[in-house]
Amino acid sequence: MKEYRFVLQAYKGVGTRYTCPQCGRHRTFVRYTDKENNTHFPEYVGRCNREDTCGYHYTPKQYFSEHPDMKSAGTWIKPVLPIITEPTSFIDAKLVIKSQKKYEDNYLFVFLCNLFDRQTIWDLMQRYRVGTANHWKGATVFWQTDMQGRARTGKIMLYNPDTGRRVKLPHNHITWVHSLLKYEDFNLKQCFFGMHLLADKSKPVAIVESEKTAMIASIYVPEYIWIASGGKNGCLMSESHMLRGRKVVLFPDINAFEDWEMKARWLKAKDIQVELFSYMEEYATDEQRHNGYDIADFLIQSKPKESILDTMLKKNPNLTLLIEEFNLTEV
Repeated sequence: MKEYRFVLQAYKGVGTRYTCPQCGRHRTFVRYTDKENNTHFPEYVGRCNREDTCGYHYTPKQYFSEHPDMKSAGTWIKPVLPIITEPTSFIDAKLVIKSQKKYEDNYLFVFLCNLFDRQTIWDLMQRYRVGTANHWKGATVFWQTDMQGRARTGKIMLYNPDTGRRVKLPHNHITWVHSLLKYEDFNLKQCFFGMHLLADKSKPVAIVESEKTAMIASIYVPEYIWIASGGKNGCLMSESHMLRGRKVVLFPDINAFEDWEMKARWLKAKDIQVELFSYMEEYATDEQRHNGYDIADFLIQSKPKESILDTMLKKNPNLTLLIEEFNLTEV
């Protein structure tokens, strides 16, 4: 039996289980360790034990691929046994296409049609390759489509058709297509929601947490390409190589600003041109903070006849520089 240098840390009590960087669940994350040097990789290199509901897995091979300089560093200079990594798995394209119908039964589609005209939302769902799932009545499936147009998986969620909020009672209505299909030996490697849109290199990139937020914001501010990490951390680190050579702006949810501020520093250290949108952190009300507002909530709440950018500029003059740099116009 082969012995591998980099392994998942053996369980030795709750102190060896950490908070997952994607789903945020405590004591479900297992970090990779270097047996030869008895050291840990960075805190995001590991696997979440909630395979069905989260599926996060960031391997040492991915880490070295994105940090080639570390291979020659003193800590890693010794020969290592090969890490066997299976090729990325994909969802059958026919299933993806089949799901992009029956939008009238999709509760998220119903909600968005209360904000915008039906054709706009139909085009939006098609552009982002969002489908309708029958796992729950009215459920939405957000396909994670890569630059080659392949679906790596689909996140299924249920929304309230009146409020647009996720249904979390009597339980959190979220699951994954690859889990439901029970594909044998499915090797999940998540990517940004909307990553296929990065083929357009004429616009800067805006990154948010929520798939729904990316879709809504793309209507209000089409000067950006809006993509979603799928969570507070999600695939922001593992797929950061897709952002090289692009102008990037991070739009964190109110209650996640400090975490994303750290991520922004991490991205800058990788020579990615990134800015952090701080307007909500500086000017949100207590109620908005309590409700965990994101940029889509602010955009929806704006008065229809009031320029959104003008409103933000009155309270945050520094935003002018950002707008000028990215050639933004009023919506």
